[in-house]
Amino acid sequence: MTAVDFRDNLLGISWVDSGWVPILNPGNVLDYFSERSNPFYDRTCNNEVVKMQRLTLEHLNQMVGVEYILLHAQEPILYIIRKQQRQSSTQVIPLADYYIIAGVVYQAPDLGTVISSRVLSAVHGIQSAFDEAMSYCRYHPSKGYWWHFKDQEEREKAKPKSKKKEEPSSLFQRQRVDTLLLDLRSKFPPTFYQPKPGEKPIPVEVKKEPEPPTETIKQEEREPGTKASAPAPPSKPPPEKRARLQ
Repeated sequence: MTAVDFRDNLLGISWVDSGWVPILNPGNVLDYFSERSNPFYDRTCNNEVVKMQRLTLEHLNQMVGVEYILLHAQEPILYIIRKQQRQSSTQVIPLADYYIIAGVVYQAPDLGTVISSRVLSAVHGIQSAFDEAMSYCRYHPSKGYWWHFKDQEEREKAKPKSKKKEEPSSLFQRQRVDTLLLDLRSKFPPTFYQPKPGEKPIPVEVKKEPEPPTETIKQEEREPGTKASAPAPPSKPPPEKRARLQ
């Protein structure tokens, strides 16, 4: 089964014999190609008959059948070998071409295989593009169709969130706060203050106002008492005398 698979898929395989690579030249490249382990070589060809009879390659022109010739040589890296069907000394039909690059043998594809491979690659790429595009398509009866890309979510997460600008306070708020702070400072004066950062706080001396003498306080208490005395109510007139009825 493995031999059948090699024969059916010669375009996908390669062959090399590392022992021949350093000594390859146009004179022995056909002997290298005719190695028994080479899957591209046909054992029923005329080259095998000439080799067994120890004849030169010039006798191939006088034979009919499948043969291999050296078509092109670019020493020391490239050699092209052609497989052809000889019908007469002047008429041949090319069957396949093989190229040897740095000792590795490959089969050259024919024009139909090249076109088929290119078309298949193009169709596969187009089909993959349609499948990927369909994976990003979304539909909802209320919204309709839209595109949902995975990169869009990652970009939104990667974007730095813009900080909201704090609105400046109004003049009324600033004045109101200043008034409250001054009021608190007057009610609760600081007991310590620090001249410079890092220095030891110094206690603040609170100046107490001298208390007024007790006599003045009593006098002040008396004065408003006299002023606050209510005026005497007016005296009522005597009742009128009424005449008695006889």
